[in-house]
Amino acid sequence: MDRFRRTRLNTHLRSLVRETHVGVNDFIYPLFVRPGEGIKTEVSSMPGVYQMSLDEILKECELLQSLGLYSIILFGIPEVKDSVGSDALCDHGIIATAVRAIKHAYPKMFVVTDLCFCEYTDHGHCGILDHVHETVDNDLTLGISAQQALVHARAGVDMIAPSGMMDGIITTLRDALDGGGYENLPIMSYSTKFASGYYGPFRDVAESVPSFGDRSTYQMDPANRREALRESLADEAQGADILMVKPALAYLDIIRDIREASNLPLAVYNVSGEYAMLKHAGAAGLIDYNRVMMETMIGFKRAGADIIISYHAKEVARLLN
Repeated sequence: MDRFRRTRLNTHLRSLVRETHVGVNDFIYPLFVRPGEGIKTEVSSMPGVYQMSLDEILKECELLQSLGLYSIILFGIPEVKDSVGSDALCDHGIIATAVRAIKHAYPKMFVVTDLCFCEYTDHGHCGILDHVHETVDNDLTLGISAQQALVHARAGVDMIAPSGMMDGIITTLRDALDGGGYENLPIMSYSTKFASGYYGPFRDVAESVPSFGDRSTYQMDPANRREALRESLADEAQGADILMVKPALAYLDIIRDIREASNLPLAVYNVSGEYAMLKHAGAAGLIDYNRVMMETMIGFKRAGADIIISYHAKEVARLLN
């Protein structure tokens, strides 16, 4: 008879035989930068997450490094939005300015930029609108996405992460970056991104609620497993350096499918709704917050993730340090 408890009775032996490990180096922490000074506004739906002006972002980077967190993903909230997201195409826009400042003050910080237009457009969609079909014009958006990638590259970003789910985006960005002399700049693709209800609180922090409809015409149907795999493998074939599944918690089967089909590094985005559920359940005394948070992170790693983008990263780091 197998006696599995033989390796469970002693705490040190349990540690020795543990199969899945979570470390500080597994995490990328999201930051949201907006114009102004002295601004640090907590998002009511996401306790502990803030919109910050650049001076506060720099203070946050110092805190993150003290916790051993050296990787961030940066989202911008511009002062002025328009139909094509012009601020994202400007070398003096909010993201480009923030990247230069962070890399100057903290050269060891690994800065990833979200490459999209939903935070920069007055309609809240991820690119140039196709009014006839009430969706985003894929090919026109590819053109301005290439411009945005070069803005980020010139600012000194360490990696770009296109999140708009435009068909052909990786080929477009790779060609633009290589042609601009940035052939060594990696791309982390939001390769399998679902049209999910779990994004709800993110709309508050990024101020990116669509003015009409939703993003189901270009993000993935949550019901589709085979298509999810095709999406990621297509981005791998186009030259993505890292793949991603977003959201994470309800899509552990997809993470495992992609892990088994690809040898590329795999990221997951532990999104705003997943974070908010744990935060509010913990505040209500319904769960042991730290325990459930760590169990969730282990679940992502066990499913096959190499990288976790998470608003929990600072709390995880404090527990691990």
